[in-house]
Amino acid sequence: MNSRKKLSASSEDYLEAIYNLVYHNRVARCRDIATSLDVSMASVTGALKFLCDKELVNYKPYGYITLTEKGQKEALAVVRRHNIIESFFVNVLGVDEQEAKQAACKAEHSLGPAIVSRLLSFTEFYCKQGDIIAEFQNFCESKGN
Repeated sequence: MNSRKKLSASSEDYLEAIYNLVYHNRVARCRDIATSLDVSMASVTGALKFLCDKELVNYKPYGYITLTEKGQKEALAVVRRHNIIESFFVNVLGVDEQEAKQAACKAEHSLGPAIVSRLLSFTEFYCKQGDIIAEFQNFCESKGN
């Protein structure tokens, strides 16, 4: 059973936040997750209980939060989708990095694996075409976008 199909966008955001906090800070705590996602501590507690029930996180009140092996796989899938989409927005479309990061957060939950795979392939292809990149960016600038 693929648990990703059962996870909401919000649950995926929590997994991604936990993954990123552990990756950058070595630990994830409730208050750090709340700050990262700009949500209340009560929301974090509820989400962690849900993710714990799904066997995606290890959670005990007042302790550090870790991803289970299953949670690690799900989180990596979300992070990978996010990175591919963000890369497409920045490297292909020439969108500002902060704007691309926010847009990727929204898009990562709705684009299916086939589309994300094509975005990755197109980004790789496009980045090898140096002249086309400059021409596209000049074209966008000339149109005011």
